[in-house]
Amino acid sequence: MSAPDIKQIISRLKELETSLYQKDFLLTWNQSAADLNAVLLTAECLEEMVRANISTRVFQAGLAVSNFRDKSTRTRFSFASASSLLGLTPHDFDESQSQVSHGETVRETANMISFLTEVIGIRDDMFIGEGHEYQQTVADAVEQGYKDGVLGQRPAIVNLQCDRDHPTQAMADLLHLQKTFGSLDALKGKKIAMTWAYSPSYGKPLSVPQGIIALMTRFGMNVVLAHPEGYDLVPEPLEAAARHAKQSKGSFSQVHSMEEAFKDADIVYPKSWAPLSVMKERTRLLRAKESAKLQSLEKEALENNAKFKSWECTEKMMKVTRGGKALYMHCLPADITDVSCKEGEVAATVFDRYRNPTYSEASHKLFVIAAMMMLTRFEKPAQVLADLHKKADRRRA
Repeated sequence: MSAPDIKQIISRLKELETSLYQKDFLLTWNQSAADLNAVLLTAECLEEMVRANISTRVFQAGLAVSNFRDKSTRTRFSFASASSLLGLTPHDFDESQSQVSHGETVRETANMISFLTEVIGIRDDMFIGEGHEYQQTVADAVEQGYKDGVLGQRPAIVNLQCDRDHPTQAMADLLHLQKTFGSLDALKGKKIAMTWAYSPSYGKPLSVPQGIIALMTRFGMNVVLAHPEGYDLVPEPLEAAARHAKQSKGSFSQVHSMEEAFKDADIVYPKSWAPLSVMKERTRLLRAKESAKLQSLEKEALENNAKFKSWECTEKMMKVTRGGKALYMHCLPADITDVSCKEGEVAATVFDRYRNPTYSEASHKLFVIAAMMMLTRFEKPAQVLADLHKKADRRRA
């Protein structure tokens, strides 16, 4: 992309009235349309600046603290990359190595890690009814610490995945679709099949499908959610998806057939997740430390999963999509049949054909996270980007 195009992106960003400054980015459905578009534009601008070898360091000092309460590869490294891109020092906060393990309260921990911290990224996705609540508790604690004068600045909280939403993934997916189809307007009327797929693992979070249905309906897409009976999602994003579809003149429907969802789809997103009822019981058993019952629950859940091994993204299934050429998407890592597991979410030939596109899909996440950081920390992000572009310091020699 040429320099005039970067200027055009910045000009479009200047026109938006966003409300993210000194705020948090927790759930996409609680953000305004301007905020979502600002994230996309800022991410796109940062991505193009990196390609043009232009430095995007806007901080001379400060921390970006991540707290991963679940395992992660892509999001963990995307957060670290985004922090470095903007000039912050990333620090991965390990609760087991802190006073949290000795009973330190959330309020105290939040303030103690925030004295020179600009952003706190939190992933807390495994406990239904607790992940978003934990992130909100941290946000309330740093807000109070700032108001009381304890903190010199109020760190922004960025949701790196919770039990309700995975906004950095969903926004990266949206940017991937925007680039693939040419524009956000081009996505209107496109059919996306967000479907459950078989996995030999029982406890995968619900937040990816929830994030996808709640976000893509907002941009006029025809979203079909497919899963076997019993693999229900949390009500809040379902309600948001229905509301957004009505407002955007897109559509939202639910079916219990993968093939029905795939039929004439422009985009398919086959991804396993655990039933809501299983995740609720799992949360209860973990908190009660009932390990024997937890093992029994896992056994039952895996046996139930095995009833739906036909829910696989195969070549045959892809043939029923629009022209047999739907875009395959996945948040990764995918369970690839005869590669990462004996039977899984997607056939090896399908995944291999879309390997590079899924890697490109993942590459946008660091820029989305960096965009959320910038928009929450700077009152006039467009001017900050314009100054960086004008200065044009080299990112590397």
